[in-house]
Amino acid sequence: MLSGRDHGEVSTSTGQETTPARGDSARWRRAAVTGWPIGHSLSPVLHRAAYAALGLIGWTYEAVEIPSGALRSWVDTLGPEWAGLSVTMPGKEEALALSEQASESARLTGSANTLVRTGGGWTAHNTDVEGLTAALQTCGLLAPVRATVIGGGATARSALVALRGLGVREATIVVRDGLRPQTQELAERLDFLCTVQRLGERPVTIGRDASDVIVSTLPATAPAPAMVLVGGGPPIVMDVAYAPWPSPFALAVRGLGPSAPLVMKGTEMLLRQAARQVRLMTGHDGPVEAMRAALAPQDQTR
Repeated sequence: MLSGRDHGEVSTSTGQETTPARGDSARWRRAAVTGWPIGHSLSPVLHRAAYAALGLIGWTYEAVEIPSGALRSWVDTLGPEWAGLSVTMPGKEEALALSEQASESARLTGSANTLVRTGGGWTAHNTDVEGLTAALQTCGLLAPVRATVIGGGATARSALVALRGLGVREATIVVRDGLRPQTQELAERLDFLCTVQRLGERPVTIGRDASDVIVSTLPATAPAPAMVLVGGGPPIVMDVAYAPWPSPFALAVRGLGPSAPLVMKGTEMLLRQAARQVRLMTGHDGPVEAMRAALAPQDQTR
């Protein structure tokens, strides 16, 4: 595990977004992605490519395994050279709880996938919302009205916020057990016409007659729900997972036959949310095309 107080030349951020000089190696800064497990994460590939493209010679980015319940104690050890953290499962709700300030999307979803060092401590952000929005727009989602979200946790809440911003008004949320109170409250606050369906209760309906867009927020190795294909043309289908790939969900959709819709892999969402994280942590716009180029070789193997 990384030590939070390694020796070295440091620079302290004094605002929400740091702005180091391009190519200034004296500004040694650290960042990392945390979660459990974390070995599959492509975030280091994306952030390191961004630092190289931006000329941020003194910046490093690592992957650190942090189990559930341990994020706060680890963050408390971090020295001022730490500029920010990307936070994945299971630490998104913990990240929000330990922050001194939070963005609107983080407060709305009750979770954060980004912590940025500021003058007063840590500020929490949820760039998953922006990443999912941009990814769905990229795949041609136009004027959606109805959506199906599979899963009911922190990422599902980000999906609901993104979908509402894209115009969705009706949502079916498919969950294993009852809907979490926090997710229920968010759906009501967003004024969704909401239907809750239990996994296994009946097949998830795939087709525009049921939903314009389907987003699976299930863990990458979770069993896929039973699904049935209906008429009306293929909807936009996205799986936020990307490793291992194809996921059980993607394989199940493919198994519906030649008329089944293509499943959009979660790497586009990962790329877009990471570009926003780069902006928040460094003060420079994330170089999307340089990050995409770095992602491509690794993405092809998954």
